[in-house]
Amino acid sequence: MTNEKAEIAIIGGTGVYDPGMLENAKQVKVYTPFGAPSDLITVGTFAGRRVAFLPRHGMNHTYAPHPVPYRANIWALKELGVTRIIAPAAVGSLRENVHPGDIVVVDQFFDFTKGRHYTFYEGGQVCHISVAEPMCSELRELSINVLKKMKVRFHEKGTNVCIQGPRYSTRAESNYFRDNIKEASVIGMTLVPECVLAREAEICYISLAAVTDYDSWSNKPVDTASVKKVMANNLAVIREVIKTLIPQIPTEREKCPCPTALQDAMI
Repeated sequence: MTNEKAEIAIIGGTGVYDPGMLENAKQVKVYTPFGAPSDLITVGTFAGRRVAFLPRHGMNHTYAPHPVPYRANIWALKELGVTRIIAPAAVGSLRENVHPGDIVVVDQFFDFTKGRHYTFYEGGQVCHISVAEPMCSELRELSINVLKKMKVRFHEKGTNVCIQGPRYSTRAESNYFRDNIKEASVIGMTLVPECVLAREAEICYISLAAVTDYDSWSNKPVDTASVKKVMANNLAVIREVIKTLIPQIPTEREKCPCPTALQDAMI
């Protein structure tokens, strides 16, 4: 058990974290009933707020999307006292008007993953958590306001198709998502079960999806080299969004249902 505490967490790739961002930063190890988190968690102070950073795939990107220890990650952040999570992630675009370099403030998802651990309650008690609105409404509103003021290309909402990975989609799969899920605008590999577990933990969660490519439906199918190149440019924008957003997050949670998500969920 660590004595370190944080109220806001960032879950993202190593490039999202600016080593100079947190004052008095230190790395802490948190033990959970679900094993070790992806890596040590960096905790420090930014703009007077206690902030934690957790690299989703590990500092050396050792975890592919499907074996990421999502339950351990969320549990560890809860142990630190985290009540809000900002979760940037790289995604592909499923629509012509959602361009590489754009930011999408995700509001919904379709889950096409399989075999992951989707709940903390797998024995003795059953939890039917509501994810009708899977993202925190307050964090979404705050993020949209920040992006408007920054005057960057972004979309106020978008549905994320979450696939198993680690491979990219076939062209047939990509076209299926485009043709049959009219709401779908981006495709990724990590949103589920991360956001669902955050809701079970009664933690507010926001997904900031950074578009890197046009997925496999386009004339130039997605590849890792192009993703890394565009994401490098996206990181500067994502970091500025996070730095601007954190000071604007209220200390009290009074405008969203996230803090009472378990109230009527247990059987």
